[in-house]
Amino acid sequence: MTIRSAAREVFGFFFVLVRRTGRTRTFALLGLIPVALAVVARVFLRGRSGDMAAVSTEILMVFFLQFYIIILALFFGTSIAAEEVENRTLVYLITRPVPKPAIVFGKFAAYSALMGGMTALGLAISFFILNAARLGEPALYATFFRYLGVLVLGILAYTAFFAFLGTVLKRAIILGLVFGFGWETAIQYFPGSTQRFSIVHYLKSLLPYRPGGGGGRGVALLLFRLEPTAPLLAVLALVGITAVFLALTCVLFRAKEYLSED
Repeated sequence: MTIRSAAREVFGFFFVLVRRTGRTRTFALLGLIPVALAVVARVFLRGRSGDMAAVSTEILMVFFLQFYIIILALFFGTSIAAEEVENRTLVYLITRPVPKPAIVFGKFAAYSALMGGMTALGLAISFFILNAARLGEPALYATFFRYLGVLVLGILAYTAFFAFLGTVLKRAIILGLVFGFGWETAIQYFPGSTQRFSIVHYLKSLLPYRPGGGGGRGVALLLFRLEPTAPLLAVLALVGITAVFLALTCVLFRAKEYLSED
């Protein structure tokens, strides 16, 4: 069985399996929190378009970019390799036989698709509720897909990184929490090129940004002290981070001998 065909089977199996779990339902409900806030904002800020735009960007991008996708990627990413060892199910997968890299690729794709779907649902509902008065403007949809694209790139990069941690460490979630909500939050206040030693920097560099204010729209809490990387370089950096850490995960997962007591 080739890695490609095996990964396809792993993807189909885990996409259906994980979609039905209580953890996935809980995370899906968590992603709908902005919907409730959007409804409240829509009611109380009716007729105040400036406030509506500010609330829209603050609710959607701060919540999704700096909390939601990190939580999703942390719990799903660290489990890609670790859960097979902890649940002692790895032996059943590799005796089919399924190449170990196919397990990583298949589960990564399945989990990323689920996370992308949950994120897109919450983002779309809340975004269009807040911008209901502008549904006839083509620019609105371009903004939506730009936001969604940034979040999807974030899911891929964070999931690959956390999958690597889950392969190397037994308690990767602890370090992942420190990285996701410590380093990634604090690094935005560092000056100069230091910001580039983070994933969130490249994600924020893809958001609408106009230095010096100038009446441009943006997310103030996310773009504070941002020294953005050029969009093309930011995309290449995110794709590179995803590819490198996913490849490292495959190499380590394939090379490591998992004993029964592990």
